[in-house]
Amino acid sequence: MNHSVAKPRRGRPPKSPRDDEDTRAALIRSGTEMLTEQGFIASGIDGILKRVGVPKGSFYYYFPSKEAFGQAVMAHYGAYFASKLDRHLSNTRLSPLHRIEAFVDDAKQGMARHDFRRGCLVGNLGQEVGGLPETYRQWLRETLADWQRRLARCLEEAREAGELSRDADCGRLAEAFWIGWEGAVMRARLERSVRPMEVFVRCYLDGLPR
Repeated sequence: MNHSVAKPRRGRPPKSPRDDEDTRAALIRSGTEMLTEQGFIASGIDGILKRVGVPKGSFYYYFPSKEAFGQAVMAHYGAYFASKLDRHLSNTRLSPLHRIEAFVDDAKQGMARHDFRRGCLVGNLGQEVGGLPETYRQWLRETLADWQRRLARCLEEAREAGELSRDADCGRLAEAFWIGWEGAVMRARLERSVRPMEVFVRCYLDGLPR
């Protein structure tokens, strides 16, 4: 999906019982599905619109540009993934390190449920970053930094609970997790198997300073 400069709002919303916000949300969901499957550059607006049943001429009624549409998809995915992380990493019913395992188990189930077609939007965009708008690069950096902070807090709890050594650098360990995680997800899609994710998390947890 090639990005373009902002264009004025034009076109008509489709004749549909859904209101404007419902249709806009459906377009964002459709875009999220396609971008997690194909990435940004390979995705086409036509396919996204077809999934929702919105005519092409109405696209700019909902978004001023293709770049703005991509930003809306990223914001939606960022909020979704942050909520998923909080659900697992803040789950006090589990010990901190077991929360990380629970997150990975959830991710493995999601990959298998979608037959390994979908990956991580951040990972997909990261591989295409040279051909993306600079605003996308900034979003990727900020999103990864946010994920690292969330994981670092969980690792700090693990340190306080005695699961990690007292001198463990939780920020650095959180950064290492996400660097390895994106590679594990990419390899899982390649192999159509959760095995790479299992190998990664086991090696990561085994290598933590105790």
